[in-house]
Amino acid sequence: MLRRWVQAAALLVAGIVLFFVSGPVALIVFVLLAVVASPLVFPRSLSAAEAKRRQARDGRPIIYWRPGCPFCLRLRATLGVRSRRAHWVDIWQDPEGAADVRAVANGNETVPTAITATGAFVNPNPRHLRTTIGI
Repeated sequence: MLRRWVQAAALLVAGIVLFFVSGPVALIVFVLLAVVASPLVFPRSLSAAEAKRRQARDGRPIIYWRPGCPFCLRLRATLGVRSRRAHWVDIWQDPEGAADVRAVANGNETVPTAITATGAFVNPNPRHLRTTIGI
């Protein structure tokens, strides 16, 4: 659970150190980077089992992700508010989610991975995913 916050904490510490060297601008920049690197910018994660139950009920895609992943962040930013239309599963928080990703990504934990009614997309182009699945 703590490793989800390691990158954000490291950026925050770097910002504090640089505050004494460079001033408040460095601190502000690193605090913003810490927020972006944290799990806070993603919708609330579900367990893989709960995401599958909800997908069966509403047909929305499941997106597997992990904190600190720049590709996950790019997907989240491209989807914008539409990202709330998907079910998000943090593979560092849910071992079953990590196993689901390995099953479709040749044994690798490549994220983001989107599972839709039409198939699996491993590290998809965000704009293509947005138009393909309509979120």
